[in-house]
Amino acid sequence: MIIDYGGGNLRSVQNGFAAAGFPTVVSDEPHELAAADGLVLPGVGAFGQAMKNLQESGLGQSLLRRVAAGVPLLGICLGLQLLFEKSEEKGEHAGLGLIEGAVLPFSGALKVPQIGWNQLSIRREHPLLEGIRAGDYFYFVHSFYASCTDPAVVLASADYGGDFPAVVQKDHLFGVQFHPEKSSRLGLEILRNFGRLVEC
Repeated sequence: MIIDYGGGNLRSVQNGFAAAGFPTVVSDEPHELAAADGLVLPGVGAFGQAMKNLQESGLGQSLLRRVAAGVPLLGICLGLQLLFEKSEEKGEHAGLGLIEGAVLPFSGALKVPQIGWNQLSIRREHPLLEGIRAGDYFYFVHSFYASCTDPAVVLASADYGGDFPAVVQKDHLFGVQFHPEKSSRLGLEILRNFGRLVEC
């Protein structure tokens, strides 16, 4: 199930899963999350507004209950960032707190946001990355990145003025900073791998 909390790009994510062989449902109803075998938290936009939408709709509480019950969750782009404890985007905002760490702005002379293709460096093997090799390109659009307290949660990183987490995993929680639905064949492979993990 793809969670509709007003975070945008829902249909492109749904189309990506369909192309990967996994039809999905889009819902903004908290009670419908209770029947989902797997959850997808997509998103573009501002962290603070996204968290406000999740909290006021009741979707955030339903999501946390399902995660506590062991349901796999995939966060995409802003959805990955929302998994963390807090963000420094336009002030400090609390996140879902599912992964320890903070969301920070890129600094220095970098062009922000990072828009375009970037390569992955694989940190450790995992079924989510089956078929993905070091150096493969994925499509990114973001001005902030997650800083993980525990480096062991990073499955893959990318370099933009320094390494940042591009794929994270903790138990049955997963997040990708790039847009798999816009990353051609390899992006669909990520979605397909997550679908298989949900089936398992």
